[in-house]
Amino acid sequence: MCDNYINVEMDNIAKEHLCCAITDKKHQDGVCVKRSWLAERIPEGHVFRKLDAKGKVFIEYAPLETAWVPVNGENYIYIYCFWVSGSFKSKGHGKNLLEYCIEDAKRQGKSGICVISSKKKTPFLTDKKYMLNYGFEVVDEIGDYELLALSFNGAKPTFADNARKQEIDTKELTIYYSKQCPYIPNCIDQVEKFCKVNHILLNLITIDTLEKAKSVPGVFNNYAVFYEGRFKTLHLLNEGYLKKKILV
Repeated sequence: MCDNYINVEMDNIAKEHLCCAITDKKHQDGVCVKRSWLAERIPEGHVFRKLDAKGKVFIEYAPLETAWVPVNGENYIYIYCFWVSGSFKSKGHGKNLLEYCIEDAKRQGKSGICVISSKKKTPFLTDKKYMLNYGFEVVDEIGDYELLALSFNGAKPTFADNARKQEIDTKELTIYYSKQCPYIPNCIDQVEKFCKVNHILLNLITIDTLEKAKSVPGVFNNYAVFYEGRFKTLHLLNEGYLKKKILV
């Protein structure tokens, strides 16, 4: 079993794969977009650590102060993505990656680590049950979504007040999205084409600054969908999910 891990840094970012979209051709434009976004974040302390193998085995985190999420807290680390998939499961990689993050946070003198999860296991979010096993606890919640934290000193983060709104003024299908996830560009393309063919009004809001990310009027990790004025999901939309789960 390969147990060598690599941190994606400025000197290797051009050649290292970014794990979650390594084999799917339709997401390669998204990989390029993510690579550029990541290059801007690394100087801020953003960490992308992965298994040195061709697989979806990685953890991605950043100082909460510079994390593109509507979560407030002082001196925390925020986990964007934590993923071990396929044949790499049940081989200790999740443990190794998470323990690396915990030790890194302690080394930096951080107050703790936090991550957005949900009451039920949800695609594109870190599994709550797994994190609870490492001492994380629910410190805040908005609907079905929960903020989990592992505090080292008793301090706890919270969702930003604007994230609790969970509603917007417009009724049309509205998607807030960032460039953090390589799956997003293709999902946006599918939704745009579907809405155009079916004459559905679509409002796309690109989250391209930290300030915009911190002020999203709903729960947001890198994507948030609103319809008829209400928050619907963090699930990345493709045409099928849009028809079955949102436009009903």
